[in-house]
Amino acid sequence: MKVWPGTPYPLGATYDGSGTNFSLFSGIAEKVELCLFDADGQETRVELPEVTGHCWHGYLPEIEPCQHYGFRVHGPWQPEEGHRCNPAKLLLDPYAKAVDGQIKWDEALFPYNLQDGPESRNDKDSASFMPRSVVHQPDFDWGGDRLLGRPWHETVIYETHVKGFSMRHPEIPENIRGTYAGLGHPVAVEHLQKLGITAVELMPVHYFIHDKHLVDKGLRNYWGYNSIGFFAPHSEYASGNRPGEVVAEFKQMVKNLHQAGLEVILDVVYNHTGEGNHLGPVLSFKGIDNAYYYRTMPDDARYYMDYTGTGNSLNMRHPHVLQLLMDSLRYWVLEMHVDGFRFDLASTLARELHDVDRLSAFFDLIQQDPVISQVKLIAEPWDVGEGGYQVGNFPPVWSEWNGKYRDCVRDFWAGRDQTLGEFAYRLTGSPDLYADDSRQPFASINFITAHDGFTLRDLVSYDRKHNEANGEDNNDGHDDEGSWNCGAEGPTDDPEVLALRARQQRNFLATLILSQGVPMLLGGDETGRTQQGNNNAYCQDNEISWYDWENADLDLLAFTEKLISYFHRHPVFRRRRWFHGREIHGLEITDIAWFTHLGEQMSEEDWGSGFAKSLGVYLNGGAIPNPNPKGEPVTDDSFYLIFNAHYEELEFTLPPDTWGGSWRLEMDTLSGWLEEEKILQAGEEIAVAARCMVVLRHVS
Repeated sequence: MKVWPGTPYPLGATYDGSGTNFSLFSGIAEKVELCLFDADGQETRVELPEVTGHCWHGYLPEIEPCQHYGFRVHGPWQPEEGHRCNPAKLLLDPYAKAVDGQIKWDEALFPYNLQDGPESRNDKDSASFMPRSVVHQPDFDWGGDRLLGRPWHETVIYETHVKGFSMRHPEIPENIRGTYAGLGHPVAVEHLQKLGITAVELMPVHYFIHDKHLVDKGLRNYWGYNSIGFFAPHSEYASGNRPGEVVAEFKQMVKNLHQAGLEVILDVVYNHTGEGNHLGPVLSFKGIDNAYYYRTMPDDARYYMDYTGTGNSLNMRHPHVLQLLMDSLRYWVLEMHVDGFRFDLASTLARELHDVDRLSAFFDLIQQDPVISQVKLIAEPWDVGEGGYQVGNFPPVWSEWNGKYRDCVRDFWAGRDQTLGEFAYRLTGSPDLYADDSRQPFASINFITAHDGFTLRDLVSYDRKHNEANGEDNNDGHDDEGSWNCGAEGPTDDPEVLALRARQQRNFLATLILSQGVPMLLGGDETGRTQQGNNNAYCQDNEISWYDWENADLDLLAFTEKLISYFHRHPVFRRRRWFHGREIHGLEITDIAWFTHLGEQMSEEDWGSGFAKSLGVYLNGGAIPNPNPKGEPVTDDSFYLIFNAHYEELEFTLPPDTWGGSWRLEMDTLSGWLEEEKILQAGEEIAVAARCMVVLRHVS
């Protein structure tokens, strides 16, 4: 087979219309073989003829798209030095744009003989049990598609799972349910548009593996936080069977969502890979240059630093690791047209030595990159290592999942003893976390529920987790979630309990959407999706996790649609800048004010009083600084929000007419949105049910 020298960059397999260039980085390799597979699985090995800057490369003029391939790396086997090269192991290309198949668990995948322990060397050939990298066809008719660039303060995020969203949808064709095509189907797009969300945040779609311990128990890695390919869309979410066509299907999904005005954000897992620790398999990086790609223990390189709880952590101190991540991010933006990223366990990416360093090389590169710095960047601001909880500490271009928002709002509506001070901070975008760092309210990604934990329906329905189906004796998952004073545990026919649960769901949703910052809704919460009390459904690729459209709570869906529509209509709920809490532009009325249930402005003593579970909030719609950065300041109606997390009904007195004369009752979470007009006057009393939120709009 003819092989020309080729070029060291771009890395991976690059088809140019005449042939394919292959390039693989390894600083420890002594020889690299390109392994080509025909339709019958027969392997042909070709030695890459050149090495430039530790990149092994060659150009094969006869190789076209859909060609299956892998690598074998010859080099040192010195586990005590961190080196695990073994040419018996077929390796995935870290830069593969498509991967076909899944691993078939066998002893040959491991670096050691299972009977002899981790110190032994396993020379069984792994090719028969490995998926294949695929030379992909880069051409696609985008038809003028481009990134949408919706401003952060107008964004509503919907976190969802590609497969789970459409797998049980009766109006989506059965042959595309659970796929990229299913999520891009007109029925799916119509639901998202009508709901009012503006961005779909997809749980991991980078190619990932199903862990052996799950497969042995008949389970699967449903969530996908076990990536092994940072460029390839996960092939199991493709509706077609032709090798490599998953790329085109993913692009078509993005194109369809963009045409509907919906951005696409990817949940990316760059902190670790699916190869695990020293007991894990050799699939790619471990066999290419283990000590370069992974953080090994300084006193014994056989073992790995683990800040993620998954066995390994990628080594952000080395330039080719950083290059891999940046090349991946740019690829997904420039070639796949995604609009942003949510970084799983992002604190791990900031660890250069041990401590989390805000100015680590990875964040410096993001800041300087003209492509990546301009898309939406969201950090999950924690990992499992010491000092890993970093909410509020990421660089200014980043937004963050605000775990403190989730915890505080849950505690408030549970009626737990606390002062109102933190709740006020969370309601106004968490200025205590972000305002002193030149960031704005949209740095806070607010959420009540996410994939990791109870769904909203389960949050108000279960006193304890029910993860028995996971096969871990219900010892996995969080222990601190509960039913928030909603009565009986689990399913019930008691109308009072069901009414209270419905009210608490509306409380959480209304608080979430009407808080300053960026609201993130867990997919399915708008329809009352349940996981039957499982708050760690990472391995449940079945009806526990898939959205149950036929039993959707249509009343809750209608409530949520109106709520998000309200958010879009009224810029006072989505300000670009912080509240001042003082007189604005010489006006006597402030942009925000806080009141007791007696209609009096809160004093320092009131914040910790016996009525610390109740609050009135005035929002001045006439003092919004430039909600449109390219236009003139606009005015909105003013609003008065009432929160009663007390266990009894309370009489709330509206503020005096200095703050507004007449108020229209728009919504209360006891009854929902009001169709008939009900006007209240300044100083008038309104009865607010226990655990209830009220929204009033100023009308004169």
